[in-house]
Amino acid sequence: MSSRKNAIPREVHDYLLGVSLRESPILARLRAATAPRAEAAMQIGPEQGQFMALLVRLIGAKRCIEVGTYTGYSALAVALALPPDGTLDACDVSEEFTNVGRPFWREAGVESKIRLRIQPALQSLAELLAQPGGRGGYDFAFVDADKGNYIAYYEKLLELVRPGGLIGVDNTLGVSGRYVTELSTPVAQAIRAFNTYVHNDERVDLSLLSIGEGLTLLRVR
Repeated sequence: MSSRKNAIPREVHDYLLGVSLRESPILARLRAATAPRAEAAMQIGPEQGQFMALLVRLIGAKRCIEVGTYTGYSALAVALALPPDGTLDACDVSEEFTNVGRPFWREAGVESKIRLRIQPALQSLAELLAQPGGRGGYDFAFVDADKGNYIAYYEKLLELVRPGGLIGVDNTLGVSGRYVTELSTPVAQAIRAFNTYVHNDERVDLSLLSIGEGLTLLRVR
């Protein structure tokens, strides 16, 4: 399963997966294709992908944004949960990483739902804001990218996601198998700064969940 550090003991985590995970074969194969890579810990765990898909269905999302796609597991999980007319704008800077996932998107029949944008994400978000129907036109967003820009991504997404929509932000408890409370690295400092920033932000309702390495959910007021 995931090599990421979890906030619960391994044996409890294994039990959790055994009684709740319903990972589709196509998602499992994409995860297996990513696993040998040196940076595979960047991929979300299967239970997190399932949880995000559930959120997308719960809020009836049709338009979604992803900041940080890596090899496309989260994009595939979300796209599979979208209705036939749903779309996901997937922002990343690496064709090498995203090319791993594209054949799986195609095989799953959701490639047409995923609009991949290979360029700095802040540029992509600015372009989406400038498009007709961009501002307040999205239902769900997920961020799992460079931590130093988390606050900047969040501010753009607050403009893009409608009131009542959700923003999910990954790695808010840990990164690279260590908790952010244990580290003094620039990455950990950026995550802690983000956590404090959103905790004090009255524009959203929020909850930090201990799934994976921490997932903060923010509901736009």
